[in-house]
Amino acid sequence: RRYVAGGQCKSTARLEGKVAIITGANTGIGKETARDLARRGKVIVACRDIAKAEAAASEIRAETGNQQVIVKKLDLADTKSIREFAEKFLAEEKELHILINNAGVMLCPYSKTADGFEMHLGVNHLGHFLLTFLLLECLKQSAPARIVNVSSLAHHGGRIRFHDLHGEKSYNRGLAYCHSKLANVLFTRELARRLQGKSQRITANALHPGSVHSELVRHSFVMTWLWKIFSFFLKTPQEGAQTTVYCAVAEELDSVTGQYFSDCQPAYVSPRGRDDETAKKLWSVSCELLGIQWD
Repeated sequence: RRYVAGGQCKSTARLEGKVAIITGANTGIGKETARDLARRGKVIVACRDIAKAEAAASEIRAETGNQQVIVKKLDLADTKSIREFAEKFLAEEKELHILINNAGVMLCPYSKTADGFEMHLGVNHLGHFLLTFLLLECLKQSAPARIVNVSSLAHHGGRIRFHDLHGEKSYNRGLAYCHSKLANVLFTRELARRLQGKSQRITANALHPGSVHSELVRHSFVMTWLWKIFSFFLKTPQEGAQTTVYCAVAEELDSVTGQYFSDCQPAYVSPRGRDDETAKKLWSVSCELLGIQWD
């Protein structure tokens, strides 16, 4: 059981006076990440399902005694919602120190976001890409700050198919998830490169949380049953949140950027995940799809 649990974040860093945003924090590892950070400082729970988010936030407030666990509406499958979230956040908060891009979808039947993006790419990559863009100036003004992107070991099976980004020519939901997780790794790499050398200290790192017993597999009947049968060999959400928390608070990562972690330590990145040319092209294409200029 200890082996399955993996690495643990041992940092006792406090976050008084600091603000963290966690997307998809109403369930699974996102909720456990929020629970941990709420013991340290102020947490914004950014979710699509407000009722579920309020229930999670209420539970966390009661357990931690921290009333600064605030729910905000954010639907990563709709760029209008992302822009509205960012606008409201910037109007209400002066600073942002930690942005955790945690929310994700997995194994969805073929569908598109409100803006016509394939669902995995749209939510897992493009939604967080836009959110980070809109909040970057606030992060810069609040520096030192951290951006943490929850990716997956599944990035090893991914490819960035520029000729068919939205899966209109061929679609496999397992591969679509892998492609989006590779996009997370490449986005982190290129973002870190662009931020280095600036006067502001902002780090960007990606991570694999491990195989976690969570609701992420709800779109697959087979995976749901496999997860139940082999639950003993899966991490609990609390165990799965450890690397996210580590990347968000560990003092030894103050100046570490552009890296990929698993079990609270650096992990191997696939050759495709280290391809700088693909990372730059994905950045450019993402800006084009979202109608933004991010130089």
